[in-house]
Amino acid sequence: MSRLPRWLVARRLVQVGLLAAFAWAANAGAGHLLRGNLSASVLFDTVPLADPFAALQMLAAGHVLATTALVGAAVVLVFYALIAGRAFCGWVCPVNLVTDAAAWLRRRLGLHGLVRLPRTTRFVVLGLALALSAALGVAAFEWVSPVGLAQRAVIFGLPAAWSVVAGVFLLDLLVLERGVCGHLCPLGAFYVAAGARPMVRVAYHDDRCTACMACHKVCPERQVLAPLLDPTARPDFVAGGACLNCGRCVDVCADDALTFTLRPPGARPARLPLAASRRHSP
Repeated sequence: MSRLPRWLVARRLVQVGLLAAFAWAANAGAGHLLRGNLSASVLFDTVPLADPFAALQMLAAGHVLATTALVGAAVVLVFYALIAGRAFCGWVCPVNLVTDAAAWLRRRLGLHGLVRLPRTTRFVVLGLALALSAALGVAAFEWVSPVGLAQRAVIFGLPAAWSVVAGVFLLDLLVLERGVCGHLCPLGAFYVAAGARPMVRVAYHDDRCTACMACHKVCPERQVLAPLLDPTARPDFVAGGACLNCGRCVDVCADDALTFTLRPPGARPARLPLAASRRHSP
């Protein structure tokens, strides 16, 4: 009997639930409960929340931000930096729904991307976004962000926004595997850097692992799992800010070698001695 992908179900409930909440608030006149979007919003007319990367672009553009915007950006940044890591990309961002659908269809059809890029390309795009913001005096990425456009497509049904969503899907399906989220998105790159050592992390139990590689097949950032196959030094945690904390690997691990856990903020993945590690063939 196949296991219930409980973390996948949980992620979809969160993603769809957030889109539904913003749509309901926008169309039902419930701005006193929630107003705004994923870039900047206010809960209960009291709690400000803001995209810290958007705030950084605005500062680079030379704008003076209101105190509420700075507080909202700080709240979000602290949450992801200390607690959730890069979970925004896996649990909140609506583009993840699109790229996951493209990845599923690509696997079903046996397609391979036509282009290969290093994942460090997203950091180049991040730097370019900040440079353009400074040069143009606007938050450059926010004008073309598929995150905001995907949200507008769902909430307001804008044809132009849906065309961008379709473009993201086709890019990931036919041209570059995990192209937007894994290689090009500067917001993702920002959270890779900001969420390098969060409390919520996937723990690795070396004594249970049979090296079946099921986790590698589903992981959108496979490089973060590579250390698990090193027979000389097995980490206690899946390391690296690139991990989305999405739970895909936990869902498919029949050995229960991967589980979510909490660790102290900033703790480094412990390295096991050679004698304590099991020697599997990848």
